[in-house]
Amino acid sequence: MGRKIVDTGKGDLFRHICSTGLRPLNSDGRLILLFLHFAAYCLTKGMKEQQETANRPDNTAFTQQRLPAWQPMLSAGIVIPGFVIIGLAFIGIGIALFVTSQNIQVLERDYTGVENNSPCFKCSDPSTKNCVCKLDFSLDKLFEGPVFFYYGLSNYFQNYRKYGVSRDDRQLSGRLDNFQSPDEGCVPYQYDANNKPIVPCGSVANSLFNDTFKLYQIVNGARKLVPFDGKGIAWWTDHNVKYRNPSITPLKNAFNGTVKPTFWSKPAYELDPSDPANNGFVNQDFLVWMRRAALPDFRKLYRRITEGDYKNGLPAGNYSLEIAYNYPVLDFDGRKKVVFSNVSWMGGKNQFLGIAYLVIGSLCVVMSIVMLIVYAKFKFPDEE
Repeated sequence: MGRKIVDTGKGDLFRHICSTGLRPLNSDGRLILLFLHFAAYCLTKGMKEQQETANRPDNTAFTQQRLPAWQPMLSAGIVIPGFVIIGLAFIGIGIALFVTSQNIQVLERDYTGVENNSPCFKCSDPSTKNCVCKLDFSLDKLFEGPVFFYYGLSNYFQNYRKYGVSRDDRQLSGRLDNFQSPDEGCVPYQYDANNKPIVPCGSVANSLFNDTFKLYQIVNGARKLVPFDGKGIAWWTDHNVKYRNPSITPLKNAFNGTVKPTFWSKPAYELDPSDPANNGFVNQDFLVWMRRAALPDFRKLYRRITEGDYKNGLPAGNYSLEIAYNYPVLDFDGRKKVVFSNVSWMGGKNQFLGIAYLVIGSLCVVMSIVMLIVYAKFKFPDEE
């Protein structure tokens, strides 16, 4: 005789059969069908338990979220003093930044030559070639060093997408295959009219800034050349990692069968005749230009004044800046300028940063006062 099974539901029956190991005792069709259901249930249950075990995270404090945690309980006694402290700290930093920025010396001179009385007016005519103009200025006190000399352009969109992608990074990394077959992204500065490859190709390289400058100090009516330092003005990663010259000596042989960019006056391997190591794709001026600006009004470092009699800065006196005017900007309503500046622990002159800290700090202090008034009005009576 078999055990009596009470059918309280298929689930209970299946669980009972699985636990007791009972088997159907006769060949009744109903019991056979029940057995088939039971087998399917046991199989499904086993697979489900196996899948749950496989997907179960490790029993660690991290995976089971048992790590110790701290949740601050914010109250008026914490928030209001916190706002005051943050506000005072921001105001202190803002005052330091603003005062420091005010002490940074900056001298800017526009030399676009649009105005008739501009010393470079004669050079602004595109038909004038190899034009040189002089920009005179005077300093009434020492321009403290080290002095950084920048050239600036306005209304010049280096962040334009088609302009920015018009280059061949493989070519600029020194791969000779791309010297003969520049990337299609360089169009229309990929090949010249004679179907010769342009190296370096693309709009960015083709538009290289090519105005040159010489600074003279006027001493007793004579001109004294102020030495410029052009070493290390580009990013270290650009000079040592991103841009590379082909491993061919002399470098000129790597450019056989190629032509210089359309608007360049000399090929890449002759950019700096005075320093053979400063040619090709690791030329400092070239690297500075290839680092594109994010805004339409920008300035780029041209030289530093750190040597000789001027290592401490530019003494008070009269100066003359000699400009080889080559770069056209009037076609796109642009302007050109030169900038002399020194720096501090916070970098160049930047009044916005100090003002921003002052504004945020003042808002924090004001908000703390407002919260104190609201808390005193609505909270104190309830505590009495």
